[in-house]
Amino acid sequence: MSDLSLRNSILEALEFEPDINAANIGVAVEDGIVTLSGHVSSFTQKINAERAVKSVKGVRGVAEEIQVRLDKGAGAADDVLANRALSILDWNCDVPEGDIKVVVQDGWVALEGEVDWQYQREAAERAVFKLSGVVGVKNRLTLRPRVNASNIKHCIEQALKRSAELDAKEIHVSVAGDVVRLDGKVHLWSQRRLAERAAWSVPGVREVHDHLLLA
Repeated sequence: MSDLSLRNSILEALEFEPDINAANIGVAVEDGIVTLSGHVSSFTQKINAERAVKSVKGVRGVAEEIQVRLDKGAGAADDVLANRALSILDWNCDVPEGDIKVVVQDGWVALEGEVDWQYQREAAERAVFKLSGVVGVKNRLTLRPRVNASNIKHCIEQALKRSAELDAKEIHVSVAGDVVRLDGKVHLWSQRRLAERAAWSVPGVREVHDHLLLA
């Protein structure tokens, strides 16, 4: 696919998203690498724009330079935003109560602390980036070390084989302690995400280094 055709497909994908004003987003493509520029009115729209682009076949990489420009009156004082973030985390059943500290500066929300699972890190981030007034999220949550991690490689490989959307033979898993590295190739961004999730789902994994290529 040519860069021009890919750019047109990306613009169509952005136009298809009902909550994104595609007219304010610039798209440049070079050798399958997409650069997004411009501005949106919420951090949620920024995330959705990036996801929409990654879902387009032929996209090899994304450089995201979109700015969040809140609508007039949509912002909130940092202390108010921090209290909102803590409240929504307390109400989220996927987030362990009391384990997460929230720091807010100029609309940027930083999450700090330790949790047991990667899905809890992701759930906390999803909860706060939807709040009105958030211009960015820094997820600094770390995973607590877990025992019985000697069988990590086998468990990940079995999880990859169970996935109907992945060709496990194309993905190589290597493990050093509690750190996992994924090499090989997939055909879609969604498949890359599935492979990452398979790795994170195994108890004992503290880090996942994704070196999968889109081919």
